Amino acid sequence: MKLHLLLSLIIFLFVCTTAAHAQIDSSLLKLPGKADTTKKGLSMDAAYNRPFLKLGKLPVSIGGYMEADYQYMGTSGIKQGNQFQFRRFSLFVASTISKHIKFLSEIEYENDPAGDPGEATSGPEFGIEYAAIDIELNPMLNFRGGMILNPIGAFNQNHDGPKWEFTDRPIAMTQLLPDTWNNPGFGLYGKRYSGHWMFGYEAYLSGGFNDSIIDNALGKTFLPAAKSNLTRFTTSASGEPLYTGKLSFGNDQIGELGLSYMGGAYNTWRVEGAVVDNKRRVNVFDIDFNTTLPVLNTNITTEWAWIALDIPPNYTQQYSNRQFGGFIDIVQPVIKGRILDWDNAVINIAVRGEYVDWNQGNFTSTGARMYNDLWSIMPAISFRPTPQTVLRLNYRIQHARDITGNSIGATIGPTRGISFGIATYF
Repeated sequence: MKLHLLLSLIIFLFVCTTAAHAQIDSSLLKLPGKADTTKKGLSMDAAYNRPFLKLGKLPVSIGGYMEADYQYMGTSGIKQGNQFQFRRFSLFVASTISKHIKFLSEIEYENDPAGDPGEATSGPEFGIEYAAIDIELNPMLNFRGGMILNPIGAFNQNHDGPKWEFTDRPIAMTQLLPDTWNNPGFGLYGKRYSGHWMFGYEAYLSGGFNDSIIDNALGKTFLPAAKSNLTRFTTSASGEPLYTGKLSFGNDQIGELGLSYMGGAYNTWRVEGAVVDNKRRVNVFDIDFNTTLPVLNTNITTEWAWIALDIPPNYTQQYSNRQFGGFIDIVQPVIKGRILDWDNAVINIAVRGEYVDWNQGNFTSTGARMYNDLWSIMPAISFRPTPQTVLRLNYRIQHARDITGNSIGATIGPTRGISFGIATYF
């Protein structure tokens, strides 16, 4: 989809929901589609907008979530059989150190399908996903430092499994952008409320990408490859910071629109003070939007990202300098009320549409279009006995093409199949 067409679609949705007086799902843990105007929030609040349990008189609160799934997938008649997956287990620990000073951490075990569709799994991982201290100076001026989640888009900060009706994370947010992209860093953030309106900003300097985004075993431009390089937690390949910034505009009767940018030099261009290469940059632009339409309480969440980066002149066009992708989720509550012994249960039907293009542009030699793209449609039904727990059944229909436009078979991974999963906060 062309940039101007996509922006027109986002603006159209925003204007339509303004005219219809839509109600935003401002509490991320409440029942989908049921407005809550007593609590205002933006996607930037997702880290703290979780259920926490206070431990008596101890100065800490704890919480967490887990995800487990079953899948039966196949491509071109080749079945993978029955697969049982324990995806994630996360533990949150929060503490109010003193007045206006607070700390939050998230420790996660993850064993998820790999970021690249050609791989089976990335293997189990255990690590610190988030650990930051917040010093509140003023509602519009607060300091944060530690292991942060870079605020590129909305999903990177608001990714907890129990908040979504789908067992898999969006393809563009995991295989185009690196999901749960975290780095040591420091920055400022703030929020302001005025009537129904909300405004928020975030600006951080952090560690970032390295040469692996174009020098990896996949033989293509692939930003998620940087996640496997753990040296980013102690050193910067370029010796320069990664800049990440986001502006959020929300209305508790309309929705939330987010505009974000992330960029900086990624390659090792200087060694011991001597220049050994040209400085090469990566730039990421992201737009996200969410709303809940009135009457039917239909929830719409969408996010799209554009990547541009400098590629060495001796690299082939398999290494793209422009990439694009995103998703849109539509969730419709169909039954709400008492179900079995749960008083506020909800049954939703949903659908997710996804598109990713890893090689935008044309071949320089022939002028023909490059492809290397993928689209996916995933209808779903979910049952929420409480807002914190979801059982979800999905069916994936997926199609992919290589760089010349030929359909890709079994090497790309599952293209048809069902998945069933459960996710819950605790």
